Amino acid sequence: MSDVVFRSDAGADEVMREYRAVLDRWPVPKQEIELSTSQGSTFVLACGPQAAPPVVLMHGAQANSAAWLPDIALWASRFRLYAVDMPGEAGLSARVRQPLAGDTHARWLDDVFTGLGLDRAALVGTSLGGWLALDYAVRRPSRASALALVCPAGIGRQKNFLLSVAPYLLLGPWGKRKIFEKVFGPPPKQLPPDLEAISRLIDSIGRATRPRVIKIPRISDAALEALAMPILAIVGGRDVLIASDETRFRLARHAPHAEVCFIEDGYHFLPDQAKRILDFLVRSAGPS
Repeated sequence: MSDVVFRSDAGADEVMREYRAVLDRWPVPKQEIELSTSQGSTFVLACGPQAAPPVVLMHGAQANSAAWLPDIALWASRFRLYAVDMPGEAGLSARVRQPLAGDTHARWLDDVFTGLGLDRAALVGTSLGGWLALDYAVRRPSRASALALVCPAGIGRQKNFLLSVAPYLLLGPWGKRKIFEKVFGPPPKQLPPDLEAISRLIDSIGRATRPRVIKIPRISDAALEALAMPILAIVGGRDVLIASDETRFRLARHAPHAEVCFIEDGYHFLPDQAKRILDFLVRSAGPS
């Protein structure tokens, strides 16, 4: 059976080496957990005080829990964090990709919560991970104490990005750099060491993985209206993957209690949001 995630064993090995290099830089003591779930083995990184309020972190597509490295030290000062590698992505969980429609992923997160001994937790998700958080909160509202969503899929319209950048694919390394910039924005002249390690990992993932080519299910108006927990959504006005204006509009109309931070010049990647998310979590999911 072919690997649905990686193009080759050599590419998978390279990504795992780069991933481990990032995990070696983890800024706080961590515990690595392997859970048995309905989608196979699921890898979780746990850190922060064990008695602190729990927060489950879900990364986006073509990524893994290394994406949280810049935020971990701040958040772990107040919360018990569980960074989950999504199955079917470039992490240490099972290499299976189940359809997003239906309750398959909610049942998987049920297994994750049970395996971690969690009845209820705040959820932080970015992009596809934001959709996972939303879908779980819709289906299991009693288990989600708060939602912090960064450029979430599933609310605003999903743009046809691959069609728009197809000509760049014919232009070699220069074209690939332009595609990268459309998603992440112009790169800084010099990256700090932690971000250099993540950048190398992102490059390896881009070369080695098979991207998901799927239509992500949209959360209905009625489902948004039923969400009673605190919500923070952070979106970028220059997001080439998700229609951020529509995300902002639908939340304002159907979940008016949600806090929406619209960053006019922001891309699909929005760095430096750790403090804003921490403040929201302290207000919404911290100890009473």
